[in-house]
Amino acid sequence: MANTPSAKKAARKIERRTATNKARRSRVRSYLRKVEEALASGDQTAASEALKAAQPELMRAVTKGVFHRNTASRKISRLSSRVKALSA
Repeated sequence: MANTPSAKKAARKIERRTATNKARRSRVRSYLRKVEEALASGDQTAASEALKAAQPELMRAVTKGVFHRNTASRKISRLSSRVKALSA
């Protein structure tokens, strides 16, 4: 357990940040799940709409430091190629 006042404050800050990041990560996963469900149903319009909604959410998580930039780009790229494949 933290002993010094600064260590105690750091522990409190970490606790708050962890809760915030957990919420952000959960929010992004919800958006990604909606895209996955639309892809599974085979509905191309719903999948593209869900992807359009998920993209800014993923990039927002990047700016907040929850995801790495390349990770988010990779996820978007793979999802968009799968949505594109539905129309073919």
